[in-house]
Amino acid sequence: MPEGAIPNWPVMSIAEANAALAAPGSPVAIEDAVIRGVPMKVYTNAPPTVPAILDNAAAQFGARTYLVYENERVTFSALQLAARTLAHSLKADYGIGKGDRVAIVMRNYPQWPLGFYAALSLGAIATPMNSWWTAEELEYGLSFAGVKAAIIDAQIYERIREHLDRLPDLKHILIARDTVEEIADPRVSSLDAIVGHPNDWGTLPDPGPVAVDLDPEDDATIMYTSGTTGKPKGALATHRAIVSNMFNSMTCQARMYLRKGEPVPAPDPDAMRATLVSIPFFHATGAFAVLVPSALRGDKVVSMFKWDAGVALPIIEAERITSIGGVPAIAWQLLEHPDRDKYDLSSIQVISYGGAPSAPELVSSIKKRFPDAAPGNGWGMTETCATATLNIGEDYVNRPSSAGAPPSAVELKICDPDGNPVPAGEVGELWCKGPMNCRLYWNRPDATAETFRNGWVVTGDLARIDEEGFLFLVDRAKDMLIRGGENIYCIEVESALYEHPAVMDAAVVGIPHKVLGEEVGAVVQLKPGKTATEAELRAHVAATLAAFKVPVEIQFQSDPLPRNANGKILKAELRQRFTARA
Repeated sequence: MPEGAIPNWPVMSIAEANAALAAPGSPVAIEDAVIRGVPMKVYTNAPPTVPAILDNAAAQFGARTYLVYENERVTFSALQLAARTLAHSLKADYGIGKGDRVAIVMRNYPQWPLGFYAALSLGAIATPMNSWWTAEELEYGLSFAGVKAAIIDAQIYERIREHLDRLPDLKHILIARDTVEEIADPRVSSLDAIVGHPNDWGTLPDPGPVAVDLDPEDDATIMYTSGTTGKPKGALATHRAIVSNMFNSMTCQARMYLRKGEPVPAPDPDAMRATLVSIPFFHATGAFAVLVPSALRGDKVVSMFKWDAGVALPIIEAERITSIGGVPAIAWQLLEHPDRDKYDLSSIQVISYGGAPSAPELVSSIKKRFPDAAPGNGWGMTETCATATLNIGEDYVNRPSSAGAPPSAVELKICDPDGNPVPAGEVGELWCKGPMNCRLYWNRPDATAETFRNGWVVTGDLARIDEEGFLFLVDRAKDMLIRGGENIYCIEVESALYEHPAVMDAAVVGIPHKVLGEEVGAVVQLKPGKTATEAELRAHVAATLAAFKVPVEIQFQSDPLPRNANGKILKAELRQRFTARA
């Protein structure tokens, strides 16, 4: 039994807990429905649309702070007023209506949620884009989606201004956090001129909601995939899909209590929870798993100009942050930061992460340094609107390498290359079905046919599912190495490296080899104050894995491994560091 485990746990199986939570009368009850001709389970009590969540939050938590960025603070009612004001202006002054694409491109400023909620309340399709993209990439994203209006900051404008002549569909550009007085382009106007400074949004007159018919199956967002290879694809999600991801998470959290034999706590409207968001809002996790669920619960969202563990520590203390998360490296950076003990971090209740493999040691480290915090891990992707499974509490302590078991509304299956299910415990490609799935790739019928099949998302992830239904990710199908005909799952080697006490972050890539095709290479970042040699790490991996899986070369770097804005390691960049072998 792992250290600190609860005796006689679990008192209820996953299937029993899922059934209890899915039953009529439960807050996360499910029912049968047919969505676009596909039978599936949907959440009975889910809010119908994303704007309805903000309206409910403004009514219930109006004076409570929702958004914090440095010295800017926005309450729920203030954001509702600003979103309504902007929505009316977008409709009356810019001709934006249902189905039009509205891009939001900026850092995690308060104006990002403003543009997001305003667009959705019009029935427009919010189209967030990566603020790290180059001008060429932004041109592609704006053109491909046929964006009619873009809400951006001055930095993004300077990046794309030379490309605007090649964007005839882009009729309007609203620039946030800048007066735009010196910009002569008639398409450009000031967002601040419409709504003012975030700290003053609460003084805006209430124009009321824009009159528009919105349905759970209406299109809501186009989220571009991370595009680590090839052009990014735009995953089109409905309001139901976005809302359902939150109910997946809520179900898994409630299941944690049932598995311990405890009643599920009733929602506490007076609870003061706060999340420090370390990932961009343009990522499905940032928008769908943090921003919108926080409105559902009445929680505060604190954002930073960019992630820095040293900057985050005083913010955690000052804002009484209860939840932090991101990729596992972020959790390690907080745990290992030399200034960690200088700040009061006792408010932290949840440390969750995903998007990369994590060492089992991370769970025990979190429990040791934050004994009252619940570590959590999960699985999801842009195409599933973030959360499909969540592993939390005792389930995570007992299965630290698992991404969790799905709730009743989510179906998972492992298939062979022909789409046939394989037996429990065998590795194959993960397929996922549920109300949180996107419905297609925008203007990509070829890719849609490949990935979206009769309600299922064909994920491209290699995985296995054990007898009780717990999901174990093995690797990305396209990221697997083949050495002399032998398949090597990168995640397996990375996990072995993570188990070394000196390793903070690790990535495995293929080194071209004339005879074998590929050999295993690795790039490692060590924890502050820790040491390890290449020979020591190779021996460590060799102690648990077959010899052909042991990296033939390990490179070290003191800086964090390169990642894109979504937290995915840029393996193409790392591969260039290695020289092909004969």
